[in-house]
Amino acid sequence: MRLPTLFLGWFLIGAAGLAAAPASAEDALSVKIGVLTDLSSLYADTNGPGAVLAARMAAEDYLAAGGKVKAEIVAADHQNKPDVGSALTREWFDQGGVDAIVDVPNSAVALAVVELARQKNKVFMNSGASSSDFTGKACSLNSIHWTYDTYALAVGTTRAVVASGGDSWYLLTADYAFGHTMEGDVRKILDETKAKVVGGARTPLNTPDFSSFLLQAQASKAKVIGLINAGGDTINSIKQASEFGVAQGGQKLAAMVLYISDVHALGLKVAQGLQFTSAFYWDLNDSTRAWSKRFGERNNGRMPTQLQAGAYSATLHYLKAVEKAGTKTDGKRVVEVAKELRTSDPLFGEGTIRKDGRKLHNMYLFETKTPAESKGPWDYYKLVRTIPPEEAFRPMSEGNCSFVSSAR
Repeated sequence: MRLPTLFLGWFLIGAAGLAAAPASAEDALSVKIGVLTDLSSLYADTNGPGAVLAARMAAEDYLAAGGKVKAEIVAADHQNKPDVGSALTREWFDQGGVDAIVDVPNSAVALAVVELARQKNKVFMNSGASSSDFTGKACSLNSIHWTYDTYALAVGTTRAVVASGGDSWYLLTADYAFGHTMEGDVRKILDETKAKVVGGARTPLNTPDFSSFLLQAQASKAKVIGLINAGGDTINSIKQASEFGVAQGGQKLAAMVLYISDVHALGLKVAQGLQFTSAFYWDLNDSTRAWSKRFGERNNGRMPTQLQAGAYSATLHYLKAVEKAGTKTDGKRVVEVAKELRTSDPLFGEGTIRKDGRKLHNMYLFETKTPAESKGPWDYYKLVRTIPPEEAFRPMSEGNCSFVSSAR
């Protein structure tokens, strides 16, 4: 079924020298990369146009460094609906000439993309969805899980909060695939640390009103209210928790997923003191600062989120893998080569990719600064701890990925 162009919400990201041309034996390979993202809703700031820009910058930087694969970047809005995301993906693969898909915030949508990439032998560089199932029961030989996952996000934050005395929790969980998986990861870590879950509630995606859920959490007398949500939902729940006087009542908020765009929207007066785990911060080192400055100049002065950084890193590595593999049509072969190549870029540094598709790099435990500590706009984080990949990510032996298990 061919969808109307307006419904697709496609737009081409033009870049001098990046337009794809028909490949020949003499010419470099040309690929088309689809950034399937949220352009209009709760993940538009964390991913959205910024993820499209990041993918474009990756293609530009790859060519500038002597790369031999030309790339065209297209984008579409999945509207956080699996059926819409699936239809867009099918349209791209069957009729749009798309070779690989990048980003895809929303794990429910990404699960549909994983299956279609497998069926069509295309590539899914999953830099935007977080469920740890993507290297577990939903693992695929045609996909790589790039930026982070629910396990990695839960490990650093949960252990840090428990270590500071937070031994009883009430969980507010986004009611879709990401939330369900992360809740399982959080509960596992809480159980290991002997902390108790005294209650919880499932919250609708993109709900504007968390009041009833926060009242339940306050009534539970739990020391910690765990926010297992993301994007606009995180912003709304933290704002309303502040209005309800949660901190003044002696309870602590633990944000399982927090982006710099969230902190910017909240302001440090509201967000100060939150501890959370992240794969990237723009002000982490000289390399991240230099790239982020270039990004910000093209993004209305806004610094990149970890998922926008992930879109850049994943796109860059995909292009390197296509060049090394010498093919774009065999997605499984491209992913195989991508796993063989060490990852290297200015945002995540050096890393590797496991057999189950998990990309390995450091994760970081951060704490948001107080207004007095901040030196200006976007100066929001202070580093608490660097978490090495072998500690941050779930052991491959515990994921139950089918092709990893069968290889033993």
